[in-house]
This record gives sequence, structure tokens and C-alpha cells, in this order.
Amino acid sequence: MSSIELLDKAIRRIPDFPKPGILFYDITGVLVKPEVFTYCLDSMETWCRDVKADAVAGIESRGFLFAAPLAERLGLPLILVRKKGKLPGKTYSCSYALEYGTAEIEAHVDDITAGQKVVVIDDLIATGGTLKAARTLFEQGGAQVAAFFGVVGLPFLHYEEVLSPTPVKTLITYDSE
Repeated sequence: MSSIELLDKAIRRIPDFPKPGILFYDITGVLVKPEVFTYCLDSMETWCRDVKADAVAGIESRGFLFAAPLAERLGLPLILVRKKGKLPGKTYSCSYALEYGTAEIEAHVDDITAGQKVVVIDDLIATGGTLKAARTLFEQGGAQVAAFFGVVGLPFLHYEEVLSPTPVKTLITYDSE
């Protein structure tokens, strides 16, 4: 079985979560299969080296699981993008719409440097709203999001249009199910 087939098999589909009508793609199966998790990290590392970023940002919370080891592998700083109220000190903040509600994210002002090129990592890219808000956070600090990366992409929700012109990379995509 190929690595991409192993990845597909490791991702569970949970209907009607977190609310009716939503099909949730659960990446926890990736985390319990070291060979699949390693495939994800190896693929991310290869791709991110070409991006030539100055920092890696992870989106709370599942994005942290991929961003932290990637940042270590690349020898780059890790910037946490967290839900409102989770970071002490001065933060940049941005509200955004989710496919099933609204939310607000923050990042530490001191972690973002003007002119910095950042690659933003999340486990799944759906509508692109969270990542677009993250881009706004980095722009508030004078940084540039060089690229977005997600393990899973749902292109039928048109995230590439929302995130344009920033490049978007995913390991696996799913059409409407």
C-alpha cells in the first residue's frame, strides 16, 4: 500500500460532528500510526524547505501537532496561533467565520517580526477562514505568510479562492462526500 493510501486509511470520517450536516475528518488515526505521521512530516519538510520560511506557525490545536516537529526539523522558530484568551501578554487578534460558527484567534506580538516569512500549518483546510485570519495576524505584525500547509484539504469548500494569492499545499484532498 502506498504512503498516500496509508494516510487516507488513517483518516477517520465522522458524520454529523460537531453538528448535524458536517463530515469531520479526524487525523488522530495519523498520530497513532508512526509510519503515517512520519510520512506527513517528511512530506511537509521537503515542501517547506523550498518555501524558505523564517518561521513555522501552528494553528490551535491539531496544527500544533504537525507544526512543532516540523519547526524543530527545519531549525525554525514555532509561533503559536491560539484561540482568544489563551495567550498571556500583548497579542494580535482576528475574528473570523467557521463553516459552523465564529471564532477569534491570537498570536503574541513579540513572536512576530516585521519582514518575517511564515509558513502556517493546520491539520485540515476547509473554508480557509482560520488560515485567512492567521494571515491577518501576521500582517498586523508586518510579517508575510509565504504559504499555507494542511494535511487534509477540502477543495469543494473553495479555500484556495479565500486564501489567494498565498500558495496552499495539502497532502490529501477529499471531494464532497
